[in-house]
Amino acid sequence: MILAQLPRFHLSILTKSPSSSLSSPHFNLLNHRSNPPVSLARTLFSFAPKSNLSTVEPIPLPVSDSSDLDEAPVEISLDKLFIPPETDISGDDPSSLTARVLKGSNIVLSKYARDAQVAQADYVKSSVRTEDCPADGLPEFALVGRSNVGKSSLLNSLVRRKRLALTSKKPGKTQCINHFRINDNWYLVDLPGYGYASAPHELKQDWNKFTKDYFLNRSTLVSVFLLVDASIPPKQIDLDYASWLGQNQVPMTMVFTKCDKRKKKKNGGKRPEENIKEFQDLIQGFFEATPPWIMTSSVTNQGRDEILLHMAQLRNYWLKH
Repeated sequence: MILAQLPRFHLSILTKSPSSSLSSPHFNLLNHRSNPPVSLARTLFSFAPKSNLSTVEPIPLPVSDSSDLDEAPVEISLDKLFIPPETDISGDDPSSLTARVLKGSNIVLSKYARDAQVAQADYVKSSVRTEDCPADGLPEFALVGRSNVGKSSLLNSLVRRKRLALTSKKPGKTQCINHFRINDNWYLVDLPGYGYASAPHELKQDWNKFTKDYFLNRSTLVSVFLLVDASIPPKQIDLDYASWLGQNQVPMTMVFTKCDKRKKKKNGGKRPEENIKEFQDLIQGFFEATPPWIMTSSVTNQGRDEILLHMAQLRNYWLKH
């Protein structure tokens, strides 16, 4: 096992067996395809290189400067790490391997993790059909999540712009496929939030239809970043969304938001790391390998640099191949 002290959060990852199949009305949010085509981008998340390290002794990672939280160890087994393609960990000793894992995540850094910083960000266009999206062939990463999960706030945090993406106290404001060009060579894509109960039924159907089509047919989509609120227990609609992406082999990274919100045990609330572990336990049966995941907070900017590094290594691998 790798013993790691992640900044602010402490979590024993995916120790339970896969759960039974999920079922709820929300599963029909995006219709399942039995034999989806496998694109280059999708191979990024089915690649799981083997290591000759069966176990390693527990070692510490640097801890955050936070003094108001108890620091406790987190254990991540080797088979629960996300190891990018063309990344060899077989020769790493425990110390060097843990140093390569992004803080607050299960993601190993690869040789492709470069040119990660955002120097320029510009709104390009909004589309309601996949075929109307930019046709310049640049790689893109899509942000999607339940309404009010903090999607626009995260996008603004990534580019260090307060109002690049519209934030609103009223959920459901994003109603199109919104493209933002980053450094003139890749895109961040803001997709409509799902699960907003007050949206008209017809509008929700339209959102679901063009979001589904975008996921399955957008050839330049490198990965979907699925945002999940870590301050509350898992929601069935989020579990169904993640399972659908897994069943359709759509590349996915889980971004757990609002990790700065810590509810007191005496009031019956669970800590973010407990909610995260429960979510991972519930979806692991839908994936051949553990999906990459990152803990974030738009309030403290935790996870910002880690997301950009992860996007960079996926993007550079995609461009090369």
